[in-house]
Amino acid sequence: MHAVAADRRDRRRLAFAATGVLVAAADTYVVVIALPAIMDGLGIGIDHLQQTTPIISGYLLGYVAVLPLIGHLSDRVGRRPVLLGCLSAFAAGSLVTATASSLALLVAGRALAGLGGGGLVPVTLALVADGWPVERRGLPLGVVSGVQELGSVLGPLYGAAVVALAGWRWIFWLNLPLTAAVALGYSSAHPRRSGAAARAGRRDLPGAALLTAGLAALVLALVAPAPLADGVDTGVLYAPAIASGPWSVLTTPVALIAFGCLVAFLAWEASAPRSIRALVPVRALLRTLAAVDLAGAALLAGALGCVVVAFSTTDASRQVVAPSAPLLGPAALLLVAGLLWRQRRAPTPLLDPAVLRPRRAWGACAASLAIGAGLMATLVDVPFFARATIFPGSQLGAAAVLLRFLVAVPAGAVLGGWLVRRPGREAPVAAAGMLLAAAALAAMATWPASALSAHFGGLPFGASDVELVAAGLGFGSAIAPVNAAVLAAVPARLHGLATSLVVVARSVGMLVGISALTAVALHRFYLAARRIPSPLRICPSGEATCPAYQRLETAAVLRELHTVFAGAAACAGLGALLALALLRTPDAR
Repeated sequence: MHAVAADRRDRRRLAFAATGVLVAAADTYVVVIALPAIMDGLGIGIDHLQQTTPIISGYLLGYVAVLPLIGHLSDRVGRRPVLLGCLSAFAAGSLVTATASSLALLVAGRALAGLGGGGLVPVTLALVADGWPVERRGLPLGVVSGVQELGSVLGPLYGAAVVALAGWRWIFWLNLPLTAAVALGYSSAHPRRSGAAARAGRRDLPGAALLTAGLAALVLALVAPAPLADGVDTGVLYAPAIASGPWSVLTTPVALIAFGCLVAFLAWEASAPRSIRALVPVRALLRTLAAVDLAGAALLAGALGCVVVAFSTTDASRQVVAPSAPLLGPAALLLVAGLLWRQRRAPTPLLDPAVLRPRRAWGACAASLAIGAGLMATLVDVPFFARATIFPGSQLGAAAVLLRFLVAVPAGAVLGGWLVRRPGREAPVAAAGMLLAAAALAAMATWPASALSAHFGGLPFGASDVELVAAGLGFGSAIAPVNAAVLAAVPARLHGLATSLVVVARSVGMLVGISALTAVALHRFYLAARRIPSPLRICPSGEATCPAYQRLETAAVLRELHTVFAGAAACAGLGALLALALLRTPDAR
């Protein structure tokens, strides 16, 4: 009877945790659709588009370096406080984003939300390992992976609807009640304490009062309601100490009051008498943070930052990498060397050798790296292909084309989980999925301008639709086997860290892959564009439009996109080889 109740609680906890992953995953992709509206709201013109790239890249880069720490925390402190902490960070980041009056605040909010949202993934995967034995783990892993990818489907559609009905800020306001519902549901799935354990310790009334006052003041500072901010008496609370600048809103008296209350809350939680049940285990958290490798996380973030900057700040019309690459490259190598040195000497290294020692564990990270590179390139460039060919002025039409790929990814994730419900199948299933994705992407690298409008006879779909669905199924079906392989390779005490490293590898693949492939493709585009004659030479009559010139321009764009698809196919093919060679069980050699 107790076993049945425990199994039911495991399923409820996983359901609410997976819902949190869904909300955070949708929030990852919603920005792509909302970006034009955000730019208008912040007064950023289309000619300064590069200023908004940190909204996306900062979100990914911010949590990549911290995810291993999240894994360590969940292994040491427990899944529940870490998951609730990640939900709180996601909600706080959403609040800052929803109220941001400057680009700097918006980027800060997105980075904070990314930290919390990204941390939900490894904790949820570790919950699967905690609650299900190896032989029953495949399907729940596939469900979690499918839910994560489902966010990429719902995010753009949800974002487009909210922007059309209420404006882009409401996307992030709505995250607050959704996150609160997930947190309450997850907490309710835990068994209640009874007897002496339930009566031990008094309620933390001072802590609750300080936290409530701090959060209320912070909301008032960020929202700045007009009746208060413009009031004769209350307006003084909104007069910033720093009159101008992106951070001036944080220097108002009401903001300083909020920070004071929150600092006092943390100080009280750290020093409260043992007889009081603290709202936040600050003492345990401080002990854990002192034991984890914060320096290693900083070195990892610095190395990745150098790589991304080397590709993202380039002048693609002249070179593939930025002029600063001769400095950034050695700096990245030095940071990597420092990271490796640190891992050998840190008491609790960021990249625990015990996690990466098994071949299947580091092999899963290598395969995940290749999956991330191919997946992100496809997500970004399919809408570009649609806009360059059949939907030049329709964001919704381009999103509808991408939807064919996005719907197939979560379906593939569930399928991959079902196929690996028995141990030992991870390598062939993951390799088959990546080979399917590679074949589809190779076909997409040859798409003509009419590819998306060509159909089979009288049927409402064509070869491009089949290839998009095949690519999505391939990527999706490789995700669960990779997760299953790493969980089967390491001991239970390292499950949180192991799953976080797989997510880190996939995110690094996304960052570096899309940066490198886009830089190379843009360079090829500019090389092709230079060879296009002037419109006056092609159409000397001087008519307003020159179809021949437009065809040549479209051909140059397609050359760029074909380069990205071919590179993504190569990444998927490499992932298949890595999975086949490294994810095999020892007795399958």
